[in-house]
Amino acid sequence: MTLTKLGLSLFALLYILPLCIAAVLHQRTSLGADWWSADRSSIGHLPPAAQHSAAVVRVFAAPTVSWRGVFAVHSWIVLKPEGATEYMRYDYTAWGDPIRVNGFAADGRWFGRNPEVIFAADGDTAAALIPRMQATIAGYSWRNRGDYRVWPGPNSNTFVAAVLDAVPEAQVTLPPTAIGKDYPHDGRWIRLTPSRTGIRLTIGGYAGVTVGWVEGIQVNILGGVAGLDLRRPALKLPGLGRPGMPSAYPA
Repeated sequence: MTLTKLGLSLFALLYILPLCIAAVLHQRTSLGADWWSADRSSIGHLPPAAQHSAAVVRVFAAPTVSWRGVFAVHSWIVLKPEGATEYMRYDYTAWGDPIRVNGFAADGRWFGRNPEVIFAADGDTAAALIPRMQATIAGYSWRNRGDYRVWPGPNSNTFVAAVLDAVPEAQVTLPPTAIGKDYPHDGRWIRLTPSRTGIRLTIGGYAGVTVGWVEGIQVNILGGVAGLDLRRPALKLPGLGRPGMPSAYPA
């Protein structure tokens, strides 16, 4: 087999086939409701803020609206400093001012789709992370109207990746379906990974390679990520996420 045929075969196996499977699964689980009337209520993950004095950090991700949910998730951040009586939810969206604060329930469904908890920290651990996360949100470069781009970024996942970049001790990486997470939010095409356990090379978010202990091995082609999680063994596949051992999200 020639190198060209081998490359095409691997591309079909690691990128095309997973996306086809994801499309079938998405069709079977389609909610059938219009996006504007879809459920955005709480999933009940977070306790009432006024009754929970400890600091809280959460990162959620849920399939995006409509057909885009076949291959991509939308991620967001929830913060509550110690003693605060409400959660602060931060989304980066395509409408209005990109950084939307408390536009939705903190742990709400994303237009009918239940979110997954990507990272969780409470108490003193959360309290140590929050000031740097808040500072990064306040100083985020792509915060003006018109800055948002669905692909390759900066989008919601670029925003969350930038905030996580400020807290490397969290040792967390967004799922492979978080398209836009590899967009160079700081303009650097080669740099340490957000966990500081490896190296990431990206060509404007369109293509790239990441190798790190937390991030694993990831090859980005047009936003689709295929690779391998070595720390907690799992595959990383476009559309399908990371079949294998669950990621350990609590800090």
